Amino acid sequence: MYAVIRTGGKQYRVTEGETLRVEKLPGDVGSSITFGEVLMLGGTNVKVGKPLISGTKVVAQIVAQDRAKKIIVFKMRRRKNYRRKNGHRQWFTEVKITGIGA
Repeated sequence: MYAVIRTGGKQYRVTEGETLRVEKLPGDVGSSITFGEVLMLGGTNVKVGKPLISGTKVVAQIVAQDRAKKIIVFKMRRRKNYRRKNGHRQWFTEVKITGIGA
């Protein structure tokens, strides 16, 4: 059984036991979190929400609160002596899906 959930402005297809990285969510490592915005349930009997499936939730456990690898943001205008170099590390929350259901 799988589900499609929405969090952080993105949609994720999740199955039980899977770990994934989502946008930063409040909570401590080891605590449980519930995703209430379930868009679709799949498996033998497929349910599609309009836009959400009411009464269905996905439960996950927070595995880590960390920052991603650094990316370099470099802006340059040729022949204008304009250069800007910046770095960015995005916060993320790694969660493990523990349950899918009503």
